[in-house]
Amino acid sequence: MGQLYPLLMQPAFDPRPWGTQDLSPIYPNHRFEQKIGEAWLTGDDCKVANGPLAGKTLAQISEKYQRELVGEAARDAARFPLLLKFLFPHEKLSVQVHPDDEQARRVGEPWGKTECWYVAHARPGAQIALGMKPGVTAAQLEKSIHEKRAEELLNWIEVYAGDMIYVCGGTVHTLGPGSVIVETQQQSDTTYRLYDYGRPRELHLEKGMAAVKEKVASGKVARPAAVQIPGSRNSRSPLIAGPYFVVDMYKMKDAQQLDTRDSSGTTSVQILVAVEGCGVVESTGAEPVTLAKGDAVVIPAVAERFTVRPQWAIELLLARVPGAALPEPETRM
Repeated sequence: MGQLYPLLMQPAFDPRPWGTQDLSPIYPNHRFEQKIGEAWLTGDDCKVANGPLAGKTLAQISEKYQRELVGEAARDAARFPLLLKFLFPHEKLSVQVHPDDEQARRVGEPWGKTECWYVAHARPGAQIALGMKPGVTAAQLEKSIHEKRAEELLNWIEVYAGDMIYVCGGTVHTLGPGSVIVETQQQSDTTYRLYDYGRPRELHLEKGMAAVKEKVASGKVARPAAVQIPGSRNSRSPLIAGPYFVVDMYKMKDAQQLDTRDSSGTTSVQILVAVEGCGVVESTGAEPVTLAKGDAVVIPAVAERFTVRPQWAIELLLARVPGAALPEPETRM
C-alpha cells in the first residue's frame, strides 16, 4: 500500500449564524465561542490527524495518490469524491438550492451537488423543508421570495432519528432546528441562497432560480430492514444507494472485516463515521486507528480489506462511491 494507510480526519468546525456553541450529542466535550453549524470531515481542506501524512489536506493526498486513494469508481482520479459532515442546526438554515451536474457545467463547475442526510438525532417536532408544495411553480417561489414569505410555499416534513433523506440537485430545501444530521454529498460547495429570513447575507437569485426544479426525486428513502451478519452480533442497514453514493449503517459488537471492492468488482475509497461508541480500525501493514463518536476514518481503496474491532460496541456510517451505475433511490415525501 506504499505510504497510504487508514486516515483519521481532523474535524473542521465551521461557524454559521444558525449554529450552536453546544455540539452535543456528537461532541459533548467541545465548547466554542462562536456558533458552529457544521463539522466538515472529508472536505478538500480537511487535514489528516494521524501517521506520516498528518497535517496534509485531503486535496493534497488525493492529488498525489489518485486511484490508490479514491479507487476506480470515482469520477476524477485526482479529487476526493465525497464530502461528509455533521450539521447542527439551532435555527432555520437559509432556503437554498444546489445545481445538478448539467446546471453546474453550464456555470463552469465540474459537477453538481446531490446530497443525502442521515438523521442521527432529532428532538420531537424537528422539521426539514424539501421541495415546494404540490402545484407551486418556480415563478411563484421567486415572487414569494421578493414578498418575504418563501417558507410558506415549501414542503415541510417532520424527521426522526434514523431517517435518511435524499436531496437531489435542483431541490429547494432547508433544515429547521432540533436535529443533528450527517450529510454525504458530491464534493462541491456550490450553494445558491434563495431566502434568509432577513439575515444580512448575500442571495444568489439569478443562478439559484436557474437551478430550481419543480419536480424532483427527493424525499425520505424507502429502505429494507437491517440484515444480521452471519456468525456475529453485527448488523448492516442499507440506508441509501444512488448514482453518487452508497451509505450503510453498521451496528457492531464483534470484529467485522470489510472490503474496498464492491459486488461489481470495482474499488472505492471507504469513509467511516462513528455516530455512537468506539472501535479500532485495522489494516495490514498499518498502525491501528481509534474511531470514536464524531470521528471519520478514510480507508484508501488500495487497502482492499480492513477490520473494525469494536470496543464494546460501535455504530458507524460507511459511505462509498458505487462501482456500477445506480438509479435514484425510491423515496416518499
